Amino acid sequence: MAGKTKTVFVCGECGAQAVRWQGQCPQCKAWNTLAEQMVTPPPASGAGAARFAALAGEGGQVLQLGGVDAREEARISTRMEEFDRVLGGGLVAGGVVLLGGDPGVGKSTLLLQTLAMLAAEVPVLYVSGEESAAQVALRARRLQLDAGALQMLPEINLERILARLREHAPQVVVIDSIQTLYCEALSSAPGSVGQVRECAAQLTRYAKQSGTAMILVGHVTKDGTLAGPRVLEHIVDTVLYFEGDTHSSFRLVRAFKNRFGAVNELGVFGMTERGLRGVSNPSAIFLSQHQQEVAGSCVLITQEGTRPLLVEIQALVDEAHSPNPRRLSVGLEQNRLAMLLAVLHRHAGVGCFDQDVFVNAVGGVKITEPAADLAVLLAIVSSLRGKVLPRTLAVFGEVGLAGEIRPAPRGQERLREAAKLGFRWALIPRANAPKRAPEGLKVKAVERLEEAIDWLRALE
Repeated sequence: MAGKTKTVFVCGECGAQAVRWQGQCPQCKAWNTLAEQMVTPPPASGAGAARFAALAGEGGQVLQLGGVDAREEARISTRMEEFDRVLGGGLVAGGVVLLGGDPGVGKSTLLLQTLAMLAAEVPVLYVSGEESAAQVALRARRLQLDAGALQMLPEINLERILARLREHAPQVVVIDSIQTLYCEALSSAPGSVGQVRECAAQLTRYAKQSGTAMILVGHVTKDGTLAGPRVLEHIVDTVLYFEGDTHSSFRLVRAFKNRFGAVNELGVFGMTERGLRGVSNPSAIFLSQHQQEVAGSCVLITQEGTRPLLVEIQALVDEAHSPNPRRLSVGLEQNRLAMLLAVLHRHAGVGCFDQDVFVNAVGGVKITEPAADLAVLLAIVSSLRGKVLPRTLAVFGEVGLAGEIRPAPRGQERLREAAKLGFRWALIPRANAPKRAPEGLKVKAVERLEEAIDWLRALE
């Protein structure tokens, strides 16, 4: 017979255990680090030991990796192309997805739309711990969803939720949200570290054993990271972040972890009166439509996962009115901006030491790849000199500290995207020069920063 379940309080700093909660850890003396955890002693022998061995899947046998049957998992399409893209092709049976985002950004709307479309084909269940059944029904009516076959469970007790899951055996389950659930075996309040960890672990265990695709909604902290224990991100298979300004109609879904697909994928949605709709041409969002040509604007060809995007980089260089000129970037790494300005002065002879420099990525997109360096510097030079860059010019390339232009991955795909959107010129690293440029696109490959600036000056 399995041992009796009990709870202990474990220090998050040193791992020491205590039988009851204390404000200070008795070992490392850290304050407020004890969190409740449930402990179940493993069975020593007999039927219990055999049952645990069966759960191991292969009975603890050593296998040759080449002989393992590694078949592609069947996927369940969400009927939303952008959502499927971020998931790597759809939901995987037995896969657990963690979706985080700011309050009001549209997490519940997206998942309610997804389940309403899936309900006509597969059994689904929407578990709501934050809203009543009437509130969810009102949202479905407002979005004009056909939710007649959608099953819903307003519940926050983990044991009762698991019982209903075993009774109805849905193929897709949404838990909204994991921070509202509580396990009766723990005495801590819902949302505490121990409760979130235990509820997520038990739901994940059920999903793996039953083959149910499960989506957990997670709260985020004021810093924008997922709330709760860090182990939560390790338990699940996929971690998605829902981003977007509530004052804007566009939303971005990013994949930061995916055991069944590529990471750093990006899904773009537009918020309408009838819910979220996928955006088929997201580059149009990130390109401003100027009535006339303006200085300080440069189009970047960036790569988000497997998707190339064209984003407008805007720069404003103005005379500083304080001893310490400001360096501010929105959507780009601020520390990298200071480094690029130093490279621009040292290797191209363009100084901004007495100028305020502001850089912005249009559309609220966040660019993390270094291939944006060249576009940022060209936008700064354009604003400083008051010279307009060609509207049909697209740029990408990483700038090194020695002034060299370093290559970027997937260069050919970036060029094809630029040609498809009607751009006629592309300024790229020499290492990315194609053997044959896409039709209608003239490619200029450069090795150094000063070479790129001289080429632009010749175009004027």
